Amino acid sequence: MSEEKLADFLKTGKDWSRMKTSVPSIFVVKLPPYKSSPARLVVELNPVNEVGTPKKRRGVILRSTVELEEFKGLFREEKLPKLLSMLDSVNPKVEIAKRKKEDGIIEL
Repeated sequence: MSEEKLADFLKTGKDWSRMKTSVPSIFVVKLPPYKSSPARLVVELNPVNEVGTPKKRRGVILRSTVELEEFKGLFREEKLPKLLSMLDSVNPKVEIAKRKKEDGIIEL
């Protein structure tokens, strides 16, 4: 992925638009300006289906490498898998509808 392509996306991309990367489930999203904060790009982690489209409307948004490190620590929490397993056992099973394939991938 080139910095020029990212700079162009920041400059000309529509607010909340999502750009694919060469790594499935990792996207670049353009956030709109908010109060005193200018428009900026963030990374979105969002699992994809068989066609490569995101499974969730919005995934986990990472604004910096510091946030990435904080999330890494949370994912390493040893009690998290046990909690998720308990949720799996009590929650009803849900099937997700398939979506059409999206175009435009950015190489990482």
